[in-house]
Amino acid sequence: MKLIDLTHTFTASMPVYPGDTEPELKEVATVAKDGFGHFWISTGMHVGTHIDAPLHFIENGKKLSEYRVEKFIGRGVLLDARGKKEIGVDLLDTALTSQSSGIRAGDILLIYTGMDKRFREPEYYTNSPVLTEEFAKALVKAGVKMVGMDMNGPDKEPFNVHKILLGADVLIIENLTNLDQLAEFSAKGGPDSGWEVIALPVKFDAEAAPARVIARI
Repeated sequence: MKLIDLTHTFTASMPVYPGDTEPELKEVATVAKDGFGHFWISTGMHVGTHIDAPLHFIENGKKLSEYRVEKFIGRGVLLDARGKKEIGVDLLDTALTSQSSGIRAGDILLIYTGMDKRFREPEYYTNSPVLTEEFAKALVKAGVKMVGMDMNGPDKEPFNVHKILLGADVLIIENLTNLDQLAEFSAKGGPDSGWEVIALPVKFDAEAAPARVIARI
């Protein structure tokens, strides 16, 4: 068994979506001075690697705390979208027909763009690829239960892709990293159906939450 951590480390200095409040992570007590160590955090829910629930864009939608834990674990499928500015159904079709198992209902699709290498650069928010609405609808039709990506999100204002996915109860994982390691595994002939995604958000009663995401091969 091999485990790949797909999560950005939450540090004292985190990039945020333009206009969002910057988070704080600071040490407020130390063993040497106080006899115990203690950190304090103040953050919005959409910082670093996190999961969006329907309430983020759907009125009266579900919060993450309302889901059973099974929602956050599933068979993984990787889509290589490097070099694409727009991720459409044509890419989905051509990329997945080469995998003998294809997409199944209940899968977790991860989209590899390589943008995680620019996580702390302005370009990460201004020049990321986008998913088309047709692509989002195809994922809903296929029965995917979560879609994750190594970029800041699937779309830009007015956030129609968010609304299509979340409106159909497809959760969104944003700001992943290390998908290149999954791609490398596949290039070496790894089984196309032999790995799963475990994406566990903190159980906040909210529209989103930070998450620790791993791939288990």
